[in-house]
Amino acid sequence: MAQEQLKRQFVNFAFYKVDPAWRRLPEKEREQGKAQFCKVASQWEKPGRMHTLSYTTVGMRGDTDLLLWRICYQLEDLQQMTSDLLATDLGKYLSTPYSFLAMTKRSTYLIGHEHEGQADSRGQLRPGQHKYLFVYPFVKTREWYLLKPATRQGIMDAHIAVGHKYPSIKLNTTYSFGLDDQDFVVAFEGDQPEDFVDLVMEMRETDSSRYTARDTPIFTCILKDVKTMLDTLG
Repeated sequence: MAQEQLKRQFVNFAFYKVDPAWRRLPEKEREQGKAQFCKVASQWEKPGRMHTLSYTTVGMRGDTDLLLWRICYQLEDLQQMTSDLLATDLGKYLSTPYSFLAMTKRSTYLIGHEHEGQADSRGQLRPGQHKYLFVYPFVKTREWYLLKPATRQGIMDAHIAVGHKYPSIKLNTTYSFGLDDQDFVVAFEGDQPEDFVDLVMEMRETDSSRYTARDTPIFTCILKDVKTMLDTLG
């Protein structure tokens, strides 16, 4: 396998909030700022360098309006793209209430449990096939990591079995150890929110749930192209 295929990806979930003052600007200025933002986003969308998915959270949460889910191979690219976006006329009115950083990694728990829609055999993400995204940072208790590997695998087998009951929901797990405050960032994609509600309720009844230290805040996001995402700002 080529070395390029073995490279792991950086993953960033950047949530933005627009200052209400932006909505009071003349329409021409607002449209100009949105056009600049779209241009920067399109310039960074390059195969093998940066892949960006855009979502609106308007009406879903009060503390965020937009999400950019970005996948790339260099931290510097995440930083430079962010700088370029904030330099636009719209960017001057944006704050970042949440930004979660993680990496892809092959899960040892999933060997033999893979199903359609999961990350590929190298643990790399293949997202963007579903309308809705449910994303949150996830922290396990320290007691979890002190369990014997066989015990953890048994608990995860039961956990994974529940997930298989909901094939309409695709799970993307990314790893934040040492990079950010959480252990993982989990992102579930689907077209039927009710399936995700039922999945989470059933997951609460598994043994793995007792080892959850934190799994909030939770964001419900709607997939849009960048221009349509920005139009939801008003």
